[in-house]
Amino acid sequence: MKKITAILLMALMVLSLTACGNQTGKDNNGSEGSTEPTSVTITTLNGQKEQTQLEVPYNPERIAILDLAALDIIDSIGVGDKVVGMAQTSIDYLSHYSENKSIKNLGTIKEADIEAVMECEPDIIFIGGRLSASYDKLSEIAPVVYLATDNSIGLVESTLKNAKTIASIFGKENEVEDKVNQYNDRINNLKNIASGKNALVGMTTSGSFNILGNDGRCSIMGNEIGFNNLGATGNTSTHGNEASFETVVAKNPEYIFVMDRDKAIGTAGAASAKEIVENDLVKSTPAYKNNHII
Repeated sequence: MKKITAILLMALMVLSLTACGNQTGKDNNGSEGSTEPTSVTITTLNGQKEQTQLEVPYNPERIAILDLAALDIIDSIGVGDKVVGMAQTSIDYLSHYSENKSIKNLGTIKEADIEAVMECEPDIIFIGGRLSASYDKLSEIAPVVYLATDNSIGLVESTLKNAKTIASIFGKENEVEDKVNQYNDRINNLKNIASGKNALVGMTTSGSFNILGNDGRCSIMGNEIGFNNLGATGNTSTHGNEASFETVVAKNPEYIFVMDRDKAIGTAGAASAKEIVENDLVKSTPAYKNNHII
């Protein structure tokens, strides 16, 4: 069960969250005889959330990170040592970056410290959707790669596409290809587990439990992994629909998947998802009895 949990957490976190970009295949070569380009052109988003072609330096030495999904990918392809500044919003397995005193504090994934970003003199900046309004200001400092999930192709394909985009910036295409193959193998294993099973997908926030459908966060569980999502009704594309635990019990789920939003955004003093969800009511469900709450 721990192995399944680790795989699912990887799929969900990588997320959180990722980009709507891909390499165009256009490289701008350096001087004659150079073995590497000086820049590459990728497809990303601008401040109006429109696709745009962006020229970025090839294999940049100084990275400013204001998006955890981008940091996750950068860490996995082995270029995390280039991070000179980052948002202090973090998650456990990436906390060694936020705790590194040599990496400058750039604010949060919701509000960047523009002056701090300038001071760390980045060659490239990565942001997520919460900072789209700051795109133009940040673009005055360095090229801004704005990553967001492309719902038209689904979370899994979007994640893989964006991993390849980031890898192309650093010349790490081979490394990411190996990881893509591993990722696909894990997704296929999860599909086998999910076949014929139902699940309730939710999010804890400020002490409450919100049910999530197949139209937003964690939609991977129903759309791509293949669980029959018992909450896939109505519009749940933002923070989901708040539900009582009596409702959870009535749905009688075989699996319960929970995203801890407070932990994800670093809310101090918030109750954990485990504390909120594993109550006496939920303990009567097949999900709890079979150790299927993740």
